[in-house]
Amino acid sequence: MKSKLWLVFILITVITWGFWGALSGWQLQSGNGVSDAVVYIIWALTMIPCAIVALIINKGKLMHDWKSIALGATVGLLGAGGQFVLFKALTFGPSYLVYPFISMSPIIVITLAAIVLKERATKWQVVGIVVALIAIFLLSLESKSGNVTNWVLMIVLAVIVLVAWGVQGFFMKFANNSMDAESIFIWMAISGLVFIPVAYFMDGTSAEFFASENAMPLFWETFGIQILNSIGALTLVYAYRYGKAVVVSPMEGLSPMVTVLLSLII
Repeated sequence: MKSKLWLVFILITVITWGFWGALSGWQLQSGNGVSDAVVYIIWALTMIPCAIVALIINKGKLMHDWKSIALGATVGLLGAGGQFVLFKALTFGPSYLVYPFISMSPIIVITLAAIVLKERATKWQVVGIVVALIAIFLLSLESKSGNVTNWVLMIVLAVIVLVAWGVQGFFMKFANNSMDAESIFIWMAISGLVFIPVAYFMDGTSAEFFASENAMPLFWETFGIQILNSIGALTLVYAYRYGKAVVVSPMEGLSPMVTVLLSLII
C-alpha cells in the first residue's frame, strides 16, 4: 500500500461517525419531536452539499455508464437502507447498545474482500486487524437492559444494518476498481434521496413536523448532526480507493468506540 492517504481519510471517518452516532442517538432518545423518518429525510439532504463538493473535485465529471450506475446505486441503496433501519433501531435503544453490534460489519467486508478480491494483508496489518476486531467484539458484549421487547427489536434491526453495511463496504471497494470515488459518492447521494418519499409517507408525523413552529430550529440542529455522517461517508469512499478493504474496514468499525464514550458522557 504505497499511499498512506487511506489512513488520513479513515481517521476522519472514524471521528465524524463517532460524534454523529452519539449525537443521533441522543436526539432520537430525547423526545424533542424529531422522528426517525424525519432524521432520515434530513440526513439524505445533507448528502447534497457533500455530493456537490465531490462533483467540484472531479471537475464536473460523473461516470454514468450502466455498470457505474449499477455499482453506485448498489452502494448507495445498501447505505441508505441501513441508515433508515438504523434510525428506527435508535428509537428502541441508546447508541452505546446499538453501535457495538453494527461495528461487527468489518467481518463481512474482510471475508468478501479475501474471497472475491483476493486481498491479503501484511503481518503487521494482520496484527492491527485482529486488535481492531477484538476491540469491536468487546464493545458488543453489552448486556440487555430495560424492556425486553425493545431490546430484541433493537438487536434485530442492528443486525440488519450490520449486514447491509458490511456488503456495502465490499461493493464500495469493488466499485473503486472501475470508478472514481467522486462518482461513487454522487450515486450514493442520489440513492439516499430516492428513499425520502418512502420515509415521508411511512411516518405520519413527518408532515406535522415540517409544518410545526419549531421545525426550522430542529431542522438545522438535525442537519448539523447528520452532515457529520455525510462527510464521513465521502472520506470513507476515498479510504477504500487508496487502501485495502481488509485494512480499512476494521478501522471503520472502530468509530463506535468514539460513539460509546460520547454516548455514556451525554
